[in-house]
Amino acid sequence: MKITIHYAFLPHTDADAALAFYRDALGFEVRNDVGYDGLRWLTVGPAGQPETAIVLHPPATDPGISEEERRTILELIAKGSYGALTLASDDVDELFDHLVAHGADVVQEPMDQPYGVRDCAFRDPAGNLLRINQAG
Repeated sequence: MKITIHYAFLPHTDADAALAFYRDALGFEVRNDVGYDGLRWLTVGPAGQPETAIVLHPPATDPGISEEERRTILELIAKGSYGALTLASDDVDELFDHLVAHGADVVQEPMDQPYGVRDCAFRDPAGNLLRINQAG
């Protein structure tokens, strides 16, 4: 039996800014861009990996969420404490320089971690934490 991760979900607070980051800076393909009732859901993923995708969704749109809960979720997103994802690159230093050139919000420059991983970290336009590990 084989199990794969098909979708991961991260909130976005500005669909156009999310597209600029994930499509233009990271180079992900846009696989779907769906609008409904003034909101947008974006599905993006790395080229050549159709089995893996990230759905960027408007946060706190569930009708069962109270206004107080919605405010709390938006505050957590803004602090970078709500969503996170770890990516891998065959050249984390080159990708770091590329993302900096695109104006990405740097959290951590590339460094060798004491637990054996070389990585860096950014926040996407919504504040989600993205760690990027050196692959292999």
